[in-house]
Amino acid sequence: MGGVIRSWHLARRSDKSLDDLARMFNNIVQGWINYYGRFYKSRLLYFLRRLNRHLMRWACRKSKRLKRRERRAMAWLAEIARRSPRLFAHWRLGARPDGWAMGAG
Repeated sequence: MGGVIRSWHLARRSDKSLDDLARMFNNIVQGWINYYGRFYKSRLLYFLRRLNRHLMRWACRKSKRLKRRERRAMAWLAEIARRSPRLFAHWRLGARPDGWAMGAG
């Protein structure tokens, strides 16, 4: 899963919107959640948090206001996750960038 996430090169896709990224990758992430979430949830959660870090790096490159401000970019993503928690498949599961884990929120 890590290799697949790296191969997406999310940070380089600053021409895409957050909705575009969700459309591009939700099917794959939902498949991982369905498959690995059944028996290996702890490892799955690690990769979903890693995906949030990649989204944070994307936000840093997308916006001048967030450049080199990773904590602020993660807070920005957390605010979006609060407003639309169903945007990304892993946010629906509960792996949101605001630091809450499964079942919270």
